[in-house]
Amino acid sequence: MGRDRIVIGNWKMYKTSREAADYIEHLAKKIEGCSTRVYLAVPYTSIASASNTAKQSGILIGAQNMNDARDGAFTGEIAAMMLKEAGADFVILGHSERRRIFNESDEFIHRKVIRALSDDLQTVLCVGETGAEREEGKTEEVLLRQIESALQDVPDKAHEKVILAYEPVWAIGTGKTATAQAAQEAHAYCRKCLEQIFGKRKSGHISILYGGSVNPDKVKEIVKQKDIDGVLVGGASLDPDTLAAIIHQCEGKR
Repeated sequence: MGRDRIVIGNWKMYKTSREAADYIEHLAKKIEGCSTRVYLAVPYTSIASASNTAKQSGILIGAQNMNDARDGAFTGEIAAMMLKEAGADFVILGHSERRRIFNESDEFIHRKVIRALSDDLQTVLCVGETGAEREEGKTEEVLLRQIESALQDVPDKAHEKVILAYEPVWAIGTGKTATAQAAQEAHAYCRKCLEQIFGKRKSGHISILYGGSVNPDKVKEIVKQKDIDGVLVGGASLDPDTLAAIIHQCEGKR
């Protein structure tokens, strides 16, 4: 299947608007001519600045979260249409930090996915098991539950706006990375879960990314795998030179 090769940088709660603009100008020069699609999930306050700076570079700017409501009395929250107006092309939903630190349930993540897709915002859905769940042999059980619950009853043709990111929680920010074989096995299972929802043809066009302590030394072997279409990068994406190195490692045929 002809799936996009994608690298997403998730800055989390780092970088001001000025820092974001400087970063993008620097990164754009480093990756000129690359075919890999590059996404940056920036803080809300940096979306407009980053989007304006990235216009000529081909880099897509998005958000790290959103609320499930279109509008309303939800102090401190932000809606999909607000993100789009600011210049966001995509949103990350279901990240393990949102699930774990902010106690976001499968049901809440599902409502957010429906809202994002209904408002035509590309959705990066994160799924993954904890270390304890992996040790108990529950990886597939967890992945099936998270994928099915998030993507049930999605709008027609929604698969065109979905990117899946498998991020084993035990590998995020720990320096531990799943072996290429283990990552491929998990991605292949995620692909089967998508097939149950969208059918084989449609699911075959959905990019699935690996996330979890990704760095330039580890990424090349990971993206060679059949069902791994790129990477979601956390801490390593804060430095434009490091992210550029990761992007270059993702170039070329598998």
